[in-house]
Amino acid sequence: MSVIENKRQRGRPRGFVLDTAVEVGQHLFHEHGYENVSVAALTEAIGITPPSFYAAFGSKTAFFKDTLRFYSATVVPLDRFLVPGIAPTKALCDMLRAAAHAYAAHPQRRGCLILEHAKAGTTDWGIAAAQIATENRERVRVFLEASDNEASERIADYVATTMLGLSAAAREGWDEVRLLAVTETAVKALNHC
Repeated sequence: MSVIENKRQRGRPRGFVLDTAVEVGQHLFHEHGYENVSVAALTEAIGITPPSFYAAFGSKTAFFKDTLRFYSATVVPLDRFLVPGIAPTKALCDMLRAAAHAYAAHPQRRGCLILEHAKAGTTDWGIAAAQIATENRERVRVFLEASDNEASERIADYVATTMLGLSAAAREGWDEVRLLAVTETAVKALNHC
């Protein structure tokens, strides 16, 4: 099933795959930032016309929201880590290690697309990114609470703060080895929670 729901159901068959288009857009936004990516750049990279773009996605901001959801579901997918029955410490440690890897994996797309754009504050796209970051933090808290962890709020905040730090450090150019070293220090702290 597609991560991005089909927004247009009538008319000629679409000449592109929504998830592929969103992934291309995700890469552009990650490399250049929301403000520096035009609709013209998006349509050229996807290989469609502006009218087709607007028919499929509605607007640049709506398309960006799709890229945020796609990124959240595919880059460090919480569903892969926050599995009932898995020890919370193991789940969180594996998630942090995966984040360290993902944030440094591509030289042109460093850090977390969501966390870095959430810093944009009151813009529509910054609010959308912050909302997903908040939802993801809440998912961690609920997972911990379901595991009878009495410090679920504090640990969820710690994990969110660690991921913010990993993202910022990756944007500064830290390599994966250095990010993983930070992650291992966080793992030691989580083992004492």
